[in-house]
Amino acid sequence: VQLVESGGGLVQPGGSLRLSCAASGFAFSTYPMSWFRQAPGKEREWVAAVTNAGGRRNYADSVKGRFTISRDNAKNTVTLQLNSLKLKDTDVYHCNAGWSKGLFKDWGQGTQVTVSS
Repeated sequence: VQLVESGGGLVQPGGSLRLSCAASGFAFSTYPMSWFRQAPGKEREWVAAVTNAGGRRNYADSVKGRFTISRDNAKNTVTLQLNSLKLKDTDVYHCNAGWSKGLFKDWGQGTQVTVSS
């Protein structure tokens, strides 16, 4: 299993970013996929999930209405559109299979999102 996240960066409050995760080594289209985030010294937090066919999505209350998860099963990618970013959204963002917990133990490096004025 390989999960490679990209798209993070430094953005001002209120700004936007689009994160991408390229997945390989498993039957991507048969798994729900999620995004998680983690700050140093803190537990990993689930952020958003999408069903295997993309028909249903779920979000943590902290990001609902601001973030949008989507997937492309033809490209084995899952994306997270981050809008109206807040200082507290600063974290390293990871993707993994699963609806609310990461199913695979091999997490990727993640992509750093820093929201700062």
